[in-house]
Amino acid sequence: MPSSHPLHRKHKIGLILGSGSARGWSHIGVIQALEEAGIKPDIICGTSIGALVGAAYAAGEIEVFRKWVLSLNISNVLSFMDIHLNGGVLKGEKIMNFFKHHFTDRNIEELNIPFGSVATSLTTGNEIWMREGSTVDAVRASLALPGLFTPVINNQDILVDGGLVNPVPVSLARAMGADFLIAVDLNSDLIGRHFYNPPESVFSFGSNASEWLRKIQQNFGKPGPLPDITHTLQKPPSLLDVIASSLNIMQAQITRSRMAGEPPHIIIAPQLAHLGLLDFHRAAEAIEEGRRAVEICLPALEKLKNRNRL
Repeated sequence: MPSSHPLHRKHKIGLILGSGSARGWSHIGVIQALEEAGIKPDIICGTSIGALVGAAYAAGEIEVFRKWVLSLNISNVLSFMDIHLNGGVLKGEKIMNFFKHHFTDRNIEELNIPFGSVATSLTTGNEIWMREGSTVDAVRASLALPGLFTPVINNQDILVDGGLVNPVPVSLARAMGADFLIAVDLNSDLIGRHFYNPPESVFSFGSNASEWLRKIQQNFGKPGPLPDITHTLQKPPSLLDVIASSLNIMQAQITRSRMAGEPPHIIIAPQLAHLGLLDFHRAAEAIEEGRRAVEICLPALEKLKNRNRL
């Protein structure tokens, strides 16, 4: 007769993918490297960009998603920017409509791997766990970075980015039954980095920055010549840079506090502070850094894998 002792059951591995905007493409490299090491999570949780990548993985479409991400260039990213100044700079509809048309939108309950994402209620300030219903709708709510993407209305509630309350949702993975927790923290090296050595604005698109500024300028209704990009992207920081860096500080501090109280077993920390908030066209660089971050943790991951065989 099989023993009911907990050591005689398979331990569940939870993979927790943190928030971090364009840095989040590194989650793809993390997933690849973990699978190559023979570690496949039983539960996936994510916040913001982590929810987006996690949903693609839980749906069994991570390879299709990876190819799409690697195909993005600056023009593609600009094309997704449906500028809108009512609740946020970007409505977010273009990118989510693209996602719906190119990837299967199943209910969360029907995904290949148990999945959960985190959003924040602007009405109550509560952390909202998205565990059922449309996967795309759950991801869109988790992605609604305040000031950048417009909030999502859901059952009389107003939802924004889950990174405001739980940037690396270890607690959700534990609540879903994970025994061993692998957390990916994208915020560990961020604070102040853009102001110590700012190569360009965190909202910059290099030579296409003028197009981004033109779109914002048009929507503010202030026509006229664009400012000299070489000066506006240096000191003092722009309003958007200040907002982005403030959010980075907030999320980094919340992550430290929450993981101190709810520590995962392993923390994977890609070093991508040099990537701007909207550098979604630099996916190859981010994915490679995700793989490198896993390689650093391989000895601990091997111990985890061996222990999970009990």
